[in-house]
Amino acid sequence: MNSKKKFAVVLAGSGVYDGSEIHEATLALYAISKNGGEYEIFAPNIDQYHVINHITGEEMAEKRNVLVEAARIARGNIKDLQEFDANNYDAILFPGGFGVAKNLCTFAFKGPDCDVNPDVETALKAMHEAGKPIGALCIAPALIAKILGKVEVTIGHDAGTAEAITSLGATHINTSHGEIVFDKENKIVTTPCYMLDATIAQIGEGAENVVKTIMAL
Repeated sequence: MNSKKKFAVVLAGSGVYDGSEIHEATLALYAISKNGGEYEIFAPNIDQYHVINHITGEEMAEKRNVLVEAARIARGNIKDLQEFDANNYDAILFPGGFGVAKNLCTFAFKGPDCDVNPDVETALKAMHEAGKPIGALCIAPALIAKILGKVEVTIGHDAGTAEAITSLGATHINTSHGEIVFDKENKIVTTPCYMLDATIAQIGEGAENVVKTIMAL
């Protein structure tokens, strides 16, 4: 029998400004594998909110699909989030990147009044109701707060974002590089990553601390 802890990792595209943050996604996968777990990668099969040129920061006149773009990070081994079944996984993890706040929900534009992608909401609620751990990096804790409300999370110490999270009924705790907030009651583990002015080594540390804490559960 396979005793490896199995993570579902949910991506939001490919690239910090319009998709998943690639360092956070990759280092989360690395941390899972390094610590004896395994993972399956998911993304919703939807259009990206928009496409950003990552050199200039300008919007580009093209359309891209979140699942197709996220498949770049997954090396093609990815599933449509609609197929997600909470029974098959021990934990769910959301790397950050603006795609979380633009594609998985609209927090980047509407703040606390944001809409959430129904497949994301279904998957997250199913894991929470099953009492299974949830990990979130960078801006992704805002998504968790929107769906689950009364939870303890961190996005670092950005006052505006923390205030928006608090207005959703969640408790925000200020943290620095690599630090995590562990909401024991809800089994939610969060870390700020690139919400702070981080190095790639600090991202790896944060991702690993989240994964190790989840594994210990």
